[in-house]
Amino acid sequence: MAAVPDPAGVGAGRDPAGVGVGRDPAGVGVGRDPAGVGVGRDPAGVDAGRADAQGYAADWARAVRRLGFVPLSAAETERLLLVHTIRLAQAVRAEPFSARPAEEVGWALVEAHLTEPQALDWTLHALGADFADRVLGALDRPADLADRIAAVQGGLAAGFARALRDRTFSQQERIARSAWQARDEVEQALRDSEARFRAVFTGAAIGIGIAGVDGRIIDVNQAFADMLGYSMEELRGTNVAALFHADDAAGMWELYQELIEGKHDAARVEKRYHRKDGSVVWTDLAVSLIRYDDGRPRFTVAMIEDITQRYELQQRLRFQALHDPLTGLPNRTLFFETLARVLDGADNGRRVGVCFLDLDGFKAINDSLGHDLGDRLLVMIGRRLAACVADHGHLVARMGGDEFVILVDGGDDIDDAVAVAEAALAAVASPVHVGEHQLAVSASVGIVQCPAAETSPSELMKAADTTLYWAKAAGRGRWAVYDPERSARDIARSALVAGLPAALDRGEFVLHYQPIVSLLEGSMLAVEALVRWEHPELGLIGPDRFIGLAEETGLIVRLGEWVLRQACHDAERWWRQFPEARLVVSVNLAARQADDPAIVETVADALHTSGLPAELLQLELTESAVMGSADEPLRSLYRLAALGVRLAVDDFGTGYSNLAYLRRLPIHCLKLAGPFVEGIRADGTDVAADHRDERIVDALVRLAHALELWVTAEAVETEVQAERLRALRCDTGQGRFFGAPAPADTITARLRGGRTA
Repeated sequence: MAAVPDPAGVGAGRDPAGVGVGRDPAGVGVGRDPAGVGVGRDPAGVDAGRADAQGYAADWARAVRRLGFVPLSAAETERLLLVHTIRLAQAVRAEPFSARPAEEVGWALVEAHLTEPQALDWTLHALGADFADRVLGALDRPADLADRIAAVQGGLAAGFARALRDRTFSQQERIARSAWQARDEVEQALRDSEARFRAVFTGAAIGIGIAGVDGRIIDVNQAFADMLGYSMEELRGTNVAALFHADDAAGMWELYQELIEGKHDAARVEKRYHRKDGSVVWTDLAVSLIRYDDGRPRFTVAMIEDITQRYELQQRLRFQALHDPLTGLPNRTLFFETLARVLDGADNGRRVGVCFLDLDGFKAINDSLGHDLGDRLLVMIGRRLAACVADHGHLVARMGGDEFVILVDGGDDIDDAVAVAEAALAAVASPVHVGEHQLAVSASVGIVQCPAAETSPSELMKAADTTLYWAKAAGRGRWAVYDPERSARDIARSALVAGLPAALDRGEFVLHYQPIVSLLEGSMLAVEALVRWEHPELGLIGPDRFIGLAEETGLIVRLGEWVLRQACHDAERWWRQFPEARLVVSVNLAARQADDPAIVETVADALHTSGLPAELLQLELTESAVMGSADEPLRSLYRLAALGVRLAVDDFGTGYSNLAYLRRLPIHCLKLAGPFVEGIRADGTDVAADHRDERIVDALVRLAHALELWVTAEAVETEVQAERLRALRCDTGQGRFFGAPAPADTITARLRGGRTA
């Protein structure tokens, strides 16, 4: 029975007056007057000279104690009833009027165990007789005082009656609970009192049957017979084994044999029985063994309750909880339960694998044709996948969205899992007719297989998810097999991605500078700023490992701005210390930086903050970024050139090579792509290739000079390459032959020493 609110404001486990230990029975705080109100105030809210709430409460307390048992002292009773007198007075005078406080007072009287009917009669009579005169006084009485007094009387009586009713129900509930707890004791007492047992046996709502140790039914009650659809006479003499369900018969007879042999005193199971009409009824069966006084088995008493509806509901709820509502396939919960069970029960050498499948381009189908058609497509794909592995007994589950997974239990090697994946891809690839549409669908599959003892469900699915990503990245309609080494590289890559923002905040990036040297004079004319990451665990990391990650995550804009400002700061220091060198610093701009509308303001601020003259800063952009510039990016290039900054095209010859477009750009320098320079070898291994690359470089240099552009050759590694480039009238060279990238201090020392090559 649900808990009932306590209108009196008292809780369970308190004294009979309904008050807390150490508190006054009226439930008021220490230091307050008995009415529970502030000292010096009129408890009833009226002039004490006109009202006598204290006297009324005293008379009420004497009457209650005179008319029946009261579990409180006289003082406690009077204090308690004073509080209720005040509440009744306030209720009568309240605007708007409500009889609810009177109901709460009636309830509180019962809670305080003041339940004598004669006391209630006195209370109601007193309310009608002199309550108004004694408690309310003569002034400010409501116009409908008589009606309010009557309503208060009715409310108090109603609250009193409801409280008695609820207390009775509560007591009955406790009695019922006690009866259930005593059921085992009742079963024991059945041997000693046949009369009592017969009364229970005949009138019980649950089925009760008595059988001998040979299994033959001695007697059943009507509820037992009705449950199985037989008459009581038909069941008497029948062997209990004849009622067992065929699928339970062996186990149930074994359990019954152990019971009648005295190995157990009781058993409880949920089992099925055949009804007379052939239908099945699920029951909660409790069987107890009754012994002779010497301990020998005498007979068994079975009590059965029909739980068919509950069982079917449980089965439906379990199915819904473990299956996808759209496709009817097992869901991820059932899949992981099954996978965990397979891994836990696997012996040494047993292999297990999964094929994690995701439809290609499913979002486009949903967006273009609608989610209803997409759902129908998923249903058909689920059926196909289940059918293609049905002969092998593999579990197919829907993980959510357009993702499915196939559990490959067993198999000798990865080829078995690959065969399952290929069958799944073939099933998905067949044309799908949904409504009026014929759809061509493909999927990608990640395959993982390993010894069951070496993995866990989470590790296996994490590997499968990673492998599915590889298959997606490689193209549509294909599978990929898990590679631990590749996974380790991906994890390391992810760790670098996660650490990039914090590394920039902590100042872990540094700049190294590579000299750019005049091929004609041998003097160092410029340096290119190259960023490095001083990783606290991996040491110095080159840009090839993190620049691409920064571009993917968008951090390249922040990182590029830091490189620009730091390079300008270092270049300004060299300009102040070695003004005659006029050393130019060349800084790479990523495509995202070039597309940033604020790039011009960023460069201008870097120059202003550092104090570096604009002509000593060169910005390098890739050929694809420059040739693809249009609208705002193209305007940004012209605005950068207007600042006085030099602009260079990096890796020229590997991108668009749109010469007509290049002619219109504010470019100052072309940097020849490294592969052209690397082709100019000195080992003579491929003379024809050498001449071809040399002719290409010659053409590019002539083209650049025709456009009045400076030319820098990258990746100069040998003296022969430098000599040939000089002969081709290339302006400057950059590469390890002229110096490897080095910290700023090394460049400073080189300027101070006057080194040129």
